[in-house]
Amino acid sequence: MRFVRFGDVGAEKPGVYDESGDLRDLSGVMADLTGASLAGLGAVKPDDLPRVNGNPRLGPPVAGVGKMVCIGLNYYDHATEVNMEIPKEPVVFIKATSAITGPNDPVIMPRGSTKTDWECELGIVIGKAAKYVDEADALSHVAGYLAVNEVSEREWQLERGGTWDKGKSCDTFAPLGPWLVTPNEVGDVQNLALSLSVNGSLMQAGNTSDMIFPVARIISYLSQIMTLHPGDIISTGTPAGVGVGMKPQRFLKAGDVVELSIEKLGKQHQIIQAD
Repeated sequence: MRFVRFGDVGAEKPGVYDESGDLRDLSGVMADLTGASLAGLGAVKPDDLPRVNGNPRLGPPVAGVGKMVCIGLNYYDHATEVNMEIPKEPVVFIKATSAITGPNDPVIMPRGSTKTDWECELGIVIGKAAKYVDEADALSHVAGYLAVNEVSEREWQLERGGTWDKGKSCDTFAPLGPWLVTPNEVGDVQNLALSLSVNGSLMQAGNTSDMIFPVARIISYLSQIMTLHPGDIISTGTPAGVGVGMKPQRFLKAGDVVELSIEKLGKQHQIIQAD
């Protein structure tokens, strides 16, 4: 099934699409799509719910995210394009949850930004607490998957010292969705096509089969370090085609239009704005 949160910013309601593609209102069944409710998604019966009229704004598909953990350099071709060694263990950093926004909301470059970049990524939504889990059991802890634009300010990330986090955590730098898609509908998560374009020009075209560390290994690895709680999101890295890896480098500017798509997980559309 495909779950969403719809409505104005800060007033989103939970929803689900039925087999005909109609949006149904879930708010009579659950208050919101938060960690506490994710374990019950399989019991939802869309046809019993009221239809939603019109074409409402879609917000991030998960509310109250406790933490957003990101994996860097997780595609062979991306590590090569940025001239970095293939990592022997997952490269882990944290993205502030205040960066989370809807899939079609504007991305706002922070003041002074000169190197804002795009990254199309598969996101994992944890549905059951994971602590010291084996790789073989890791996928049983997943509530669903979603698309992520893991936006980055490369100067702040790479040239100003300290950790990557400060170039990753600016407001609006984590568009999520449009949908949270349950694992049974996604199928093989290690065979999904990803793409991203800027102003209609294709920049990224990859497949999750090219990950250095696959989804199950990422979950197991992180669970040795920290407890993954329901509602936590893991962003799993990006394929080649980011602006920092181009020759000459190319970065976003106000007015640019970014569109990304992940097979079975839907599409995003953002207009870039300056703060």
